[in-house]
Amino acid sequence: MNTQPMKTNLIIPSFQMKRNNLVLIIVVLFSIPSFAQDDLLNMLDDEPATTYTTAAFKGTHIISGHSTKTKSKGELDFLIYHRFGPVNSGIEEFFGLDQANMRLGFEYGITNLLNVGIGRSTYTKAYDGFVKWKFLRQKAGVKNSPVSMVWLSTMVIPTIKISDDITTGQRMSFANELLVSRKFGKKLTIQLMPGMVHINTVPTNADPNDVFYLGAAYRYKLNQSLALTGEYYYRFNPFTSVATYDVIGLGVDIETGGHVFQLHITNTRPTFEPGFITDTTDNFWDGDIRFGFNISRTFQTGKKSKK
Repeated sequence: MNTQPMKTNLIIPSFQMKRNNLVLIIVVLFSIPSFAQDDLLNMLDDEPATTYTTAAFKGTHIISGHSTKTKSKGELDFLIYHRFGPVNSGIEEFFGLDQANMRLGFEYGITNLLNVGIGRSTYTKAYDGFVKWKFLRQKAGVKNSPVSMVWLSTMVIPTIKISDDITTGQRMSFANELLVSRKFGKKLTIQLMPGMVHINTVPTNADPNDVFYLGAAYRYKLNQSLALTGEYYYRFNPFTSVATYDVIGLGVDIETGGHVFQLHITNTRPTFEPGFITDTTDNFWDGDIRFGFNISRTFQTGKKSKK
């Protein structure tokens, strides 16, 4: 009996079975990385991404003092600050509107987090400059930070002539301030501002050259273009030879495109830290209230960057 055909019939199915098994193994091996990749992507999707808090403040200033907002890289901000006289000066001074103190300033974003600025004020004919560095941003997610923090250093040079015996260097003043803000939900932002002002020449030997203070401020958003603001600065060791007072301010922010209008009432004339911390001679609670406004216009000087 010839069994050769039977061997042939047995070999062909065996080869097909091995080939099918090999194909199945290859499919399974290539499917495993695909499934693993899908699982990894799903895990990454489930992991919360870092999201930064935005629009805690709309302006780089709240009323007189700075906010934790910084200009983006390449942004140039032109600012006008205006303070009228005390409202209780009466009709003869048109309730303060006949008097005026003004500051013109520019602020520029070197980076999204590092800003510089310069200004010129009619008050003591002073020039001022500052550096502002945001080294921490409020964010949530993988890397969580509950607050934003900004370091501010300011220098002021008064140029109004008082005495030939006092040099420009002796009249200079400086301020260093830490700004800490937190935005609660979509509407409320709270900010604290501990700082120190150093004045090279003070009124008398009994007055301190270094004045320490703590500021507090808020912003409450009413709608897309309107917000309420306020600030208060408490001084721990004010001058003793001159009657000066803590700064109080209440305001309204109005945003219209590239402009931010800030209308407010306050008891101070200067709009730079060494000035309004140490040289506010009006008492808010006695009615020495001044109406004022800030206007800022932003220009984009380079390619717009994302913060």
